[in-house]
Amino acid sequence: MENVTIFDSPGKGRGLKATKEFWAGDVIFAEPSVAAVVFDSLAERICHSCFRRQEKLQKCGQCKFAHYCDRTCQRAGWAEHKQECTAIKTYGKAPNENIRLVARILWRLDKDGSILSDTQMVTMEELEDHITDMQEDELKDFKVDIHNFLDYWPRNSKQHTIDDISHIFGVVNCNGFTVSDQRGLQAVGVGLFPNLCMVNHDCWPNCTVILNHGNQSAVNTMFHSQRRIELRSLGKIEGGDELTVAYVDFLNLTEERQRLLKTQYFFDCTCEHCKDHIKDDLKFGGLEVDGVKPTEEQVKEATDYCFEMMEQMEKARLNGNYHEVVKICKGCLEKTEPVLADTHIYQLRMWSTLSEVQSYLQFFNDAADYSRKMVEGYMKLYNPNNAALGMAAMRAGVTHWQAGEIEVGHGMVCRAYAILMVTHGPTHPITKDLEAMRMQTEMELRMFKQNEYVYHSMREAALKNKPMTMMHEPRSVEEGIKNLFHRRK
Repeated sequence: MENVTIFDSPGKGRGLKATKEFWAGDVIFAEPSVAAVVFDSLAERICHSCFRRQEKLQKCGQCKFAHYCDRTCQRAGWAEHKQECTAIKTYGKAPNENIRLVARILWRLDKDGSILSDTQMVTMEELEDHITDMQEDELKDFKVDIHNFLDYWPRNSKQHTIDDISHIFGVVNCNGFTVSDQRGLQAVGVGLFPNLCMVNHDCWPNCTVILNHGNQSAVNTMFHSQRRIELRSLGKIEGGDELTVAYVDFLNLTEERQRLLKTQYFFDCTCEHCKDHIKDDLKFGGLEVDGVKPTEEQVKEATDYCFEMMEQMEKARLNGNYHEVVKICKGCLEKTEPVLADTHIYQLRMWSTLSEVQSYLQFFNDAADYSRKMVEGYMKLYNPNNAALGMAAMRAGVTHWQAGEIEVGHGMVCRAYAILMVTHGPTHPITKDLEAMRMQTEMELRMFKQNEYVYHSMREAALKNKPMTMMHEPRSVEEGIKNLFHRRK
């Protein structure tokens, strides 16, 4: 942590600033979690040690709740699970994720004290809990969690005051970090990283945060590397500059970002992009053709219709009726594409959903068209090194490759690789996947340019011998990793 220092940030309270110069992709600091747990809803599908998604997991023989890839992961996770295992057996069931995380944090504090590592800059007591800022309905759920925690907490463990327990719950509530799966594609759990809690928000930040699961493949757990977050620079940062990250997705309108930040993190954002409503005109704009724009009334009518159709689309998706999803989206776009800008966030959501669903249904040409439109819109809205843009470009690259459009596919993969080298770094699993894709598409592109007919003949023969596997089932547009910190709904 010698690269950063705590300071009083005007209007924000404490924050972190750089003590030296950084360039895009530099790791400013890395930090292991105090504790982390898998979400309740994924407890049987995600390894409780390495957070990988696996088809078949081994169940803990004692508590029957924790699941692991194998005995190696079970041994690696035993230090965190040992007391939890006994507590779950005694309690009769596993409590919710917030209670499990608070319990793991308190067991860790009881064992190691308030400073858990040489690099920890703040104690747990110094972190904000925002209990006094909570709404009445939040406080009600908060009190229920504390009541259930007291029933769950073992009598033979060190006993804590209600105030101390409440404080940890408050810290987890507003500072619990979303933990992703091994490849960084879906939120699967929540953890606490004290130093990260000191990094303030900006809607157009100079840093990003990724989770690096480390290497936990060695049979001997002493050779495992720690699960940790990495704070990475998105561009040049001067010594003395404040370090910032985005707590919420910039794709939201200013008003919606402000609402989320106020209700979830209890502050009003005063960044330049909020004060000047930067890019809001693009996010809810009309399509300009030959210098002519639709009227505000036409844009509003198309926007309202698009919103209504998105609700119907989501219902069809939840029912697994993907052909109906396609029908709804295409019907909506027929009416709205001539009116709404290619940066309109509702239209982008429609294109994103259609791309994902059409890929799943193996209509790759349609999926490629929609994914390209989505990426082109994102490029006009996001920071050039935004991770969401990189992931969208990766998806578009794969979709174009599946459609046989090798030139566009290779270009998208290269674009994604350049972004993820900054946001995730060269050793992250998703970047390694992209590197393999880049080499594959580059080789195919070279072959395509030498002899297009031979390329298509070889590709067709290869696909017949080894059919393409189905894409993952489309997830809700609200799922995945949207916000930096996790708030229980």
